Amino acid sequence: MFRRASLILHQHFLRKKNFTACGLYLNKAAMSKQIHARRIEGIDKNVWVEFTQLVVEHKVNVNLGQGFPDFSPPEFTKEYFKDAIFESGGMLNQYTRAFGHPLLVKVLAQFFSKLFGQDLDANSNILVTVGAYQALFCTFQALIDEGDEVIVIEPFFDCYEPMVKMAGGTPVFIPLRLKSLKEGVPLSSGDWMLDPEELAAKFTAKTKAIVINSPNNPLGKVYKKQELEMIAELCIKNNVLCFSDEVYEWLVYDGTEHIRIASLPGMWDHTISIGSAGKTFSATGWKVGWAFGPDHLLRHLRTVHQNSLYHCPTVAQEAVARSFQKEFERFREPESYFVQLPQQLSLKRDQLVKCLTAVGMKPIVPEGGYFLIADISGVKVDLPEPSDRDEPYDFRFVKWMIKNKGFATIPVSAFYSSQNKKHFSHFIRFCFAKKDDTLIAAEKILQSWNPTN
Repeated sequence: MFRRASLILHQHFLRKKNFTACGLYLNKAAMSKQIHARRIEGIDKNVWVEFTQLVVEHKVNVNLGQGFPDFSPPEFTKEYFKDAIFESGGMLNQYTRAFGHPLLVKVLAQFFSKLFGQDLDANSNILVTVGAYQALFCTFQALIDEGDEVIVIEPFFDCYEPMVKMAGGTPVFIPLRLKSLKEGVPLSSGDWMLDPEELAAKFTAKTKAIVINSPNNPLGKVYKKQELEMIAELCIKNNVLCFSDEVYEWLVYDGTEHIRIASLPGMWDHTISIGSAGKTFSATGWKVGWAFGPDHLLRHLRTVHQNSLYHCPTVAQEAVARSFQKEFERFREPESYFVQLPQQLSLKRDQLVKCLTAVGMKPIVPEGGYFLIADISGVKVDLPEPSDRDEPYDFRFVKWMIKNKGFATIPVSAFYSSQNKKHFSHFIRFCFAKKDDTLIAAEKILQSWNPTN
């Protein structure tokens, strides 16, 4: 009897041991499976996440890094937002049309039809998105496929590269090149140009699209008509799409003209044009953006939109719509916000240029946008030895400024491809869309530091 009980116990423990071993094997097998999707490999690092965290950790006093105004939107825009919350029995706090609030798409169609030279249909030629960022994401996801090549002009807003890769495409980079200049002549963003032969060589049988950003972030370059015509000719000749990021379209200086590439002959059918209420009305936190384009392209963006975010905040769209209505009534008049804001920002730009020059930096004067970049080659700083030997000099410089001077900027090499970062690691980006008090505080830090000594 005891031998039988012993045999039963032995068999029980043997089965338990085998079951445990099997369980461990299955767990290891499950753990060996790749958790993340391959499409996000290599794009986990983000300059905004990294430097925003540093700003918070070190309680930065002056932040000229991220591109948002630290002043309020115009009073009329804020009033429209407040009114929308309480009007219509509160119904503007509920869902609206998925592809764009009816009033907003109607006003955008009315406002931009003349600017594009197209009779825009509010429902088929406009998609409202959660900021221009989502408009870009929908564009890449809807129109770029595995194996497609996308030409990206450097420097570029940093999200273009990962968005191309997430869609399965391959970014093909081409830098703006600084033309030869006379000694002692201040640099302008207009001095950076595309080489026509180099650009033409980038177009291949695999090229699906080219991305342009005018005014450019971070450089501030505004493309001239001749440059856009060159790009347009290549797009039409090679049957290539153009994704035109125009979020700073109203912020051009010194008589510079912003030209929409979709308005050029033959380009409407090839172009998705992207805009931003955040940049237009100094309300970046509202996250209202849009994409314009022909229905045969935009319908695919709508598919991505309806299967991701689906809907944008109603109250913000209503306030933006009413703000555009007001600007439509006084378009190009002296009291227009679209006239006054660039006038104010150009003065801030000039103030910052003067300050940076005085402390030994070499600013490149932007023709448009929120930003200017400056050459820091002449600035003497004893930086600590890097923990990462591959970290670009401008990253180390900006981190040193944040930690030791309480002053935040952004390294310009973040706006370049890996193969070209090393050639542009002596520039940093400043945002001048700030209150005068903020710019004065920045000037005091720079003057007291006197970095050229």
